[in-house]
Amino acid sequence: MTEETTQTEETKKVEERIIPELKPGMSVRVYQRIKELNSKGEEKERIQYFDGIIIAKKHGKEAGGTITVRSIFDGIGAEKIFPLNLPTITKIVVTKQATTRRAKLFFLKRGYKKKLKEKKIVQ
Repeated sequence: MTEETTQTEETKKVEERIIPELKPGMSVRVYQRIKELNSKGEEKERIQYFDGIIIAKKHGKEAGGTITVRSIFDGIGAEKIFPLNLPTITKIVVTKQATTRRAKLFFLKRGYKKKLKEKKIVQ
């Protein structure tokens, strides 16, 4: 019985969360809850964010929808695939938006030198 109630609470939290309209070329900051064990063996929860550019979006806003976010740290590229309905994602913030003519921006992986043209975002 307790497992069912926790599952329904998690699904309500996921439904309440507002996910903005995401498109490839947007620079986003994804906030994610992470559980860790400290030296005493106690569980600790913190929020970690991942900044980057959305290079792919798959399956839209369906239950299995995902976004691929790419970021570069010290010249090394890092990619993360985030399911949109993941309960550990607390919020997604759009920081910039660029104009693109492609649905998948995989050409950015190969060290594309030219920068994407940015749009102005009115908030």
